[in-house]
Amino acid sequence: MKANEHADIEVTWEDQKNINAFSKLNVKLEDEQERYSELKLELEYLEDLAMELELADEDDPINFKIADVFIELPLEEAQEKIQTEKERLEEEVEKIKSNLNQMEEQLAALKKVLYGKFKNAINLEKD
Repeated sequence: MKANEHADIEVTWEDQKNINAFSKLNVKLEDEQERYSELKLELEYLEDLAMELELADEDDPINFKIADVFIELPLEEAQEKIQTEKERLEEEVEKIKSNLNQMEEQLAALKKVLYGKFKNAINLEKD
């Protein structure tokens, strides 16, 4: 397609709304992907910690951080708190994963519409 052929494509208000929606959704997707990675890493740390506590002596108190303060907890209570936090993180990871899938589906639908009209006159791919 020649450069002057791109000028012949009329951009309607609906097209502009779709382009804007694609852009906003793309930014939101990147933010959610970053959050997903952070939570997955945090979940891995908790799983490693839970395995380490399996080897701990039951009589030794465990230093447990709450906000900016460390408190001593019995081993069993520390394990319960870690398990509760792991479950919370797993739920949040699954929720974000579901949101990511929905956003990717929406982006694919918008790409189909926009490429259908603009063909190679528009670039919606990440660099």
